[in-house]
Amino acid sequence: MNEDRPLTRLDMLRFARRVVEHQAARQLALMDRWIADEERREAERQRRRAPRQAAAEWLVERGLNGRSAVYVHVGGCTSAGGRAKAVGRDQAVLALTEGGVAACPLCRPDTLLGILE
Repeated sequence: MNEDRPLTRLDMLRFARRVVEHQAARQLALMDRWIADEERREAERQRRRAPRQAAAEWLVERGLNGRSAVYVHVGGCTSAGGRAKAVGRDQAVLALTEGGVAACPLCRPDTLLGILE
């Protein structure tokens, strides 16, 4: 601005418009963040409501070292820990018969698979 002349009404109106425009832009950015947050929360609610993936039919539980198999379980066995991995029927039979992996004494997958000791 030229400091030699006083502000006119038009100068003040233009300044007020810039202030309002700046405030509106900040408020819109804030509302956009709120909308994005709510969309994330809604997506999380939808994921929780989605039907859970069916439990695996058979599980092989790994030992503490993560390499050696300890037990074969029926899917959904309560004694299968966090180190259990989902496997197919053929892999479960192979682990019990040729792999030397023990059957869980609680859920007895060997019985369900028809493997007699």
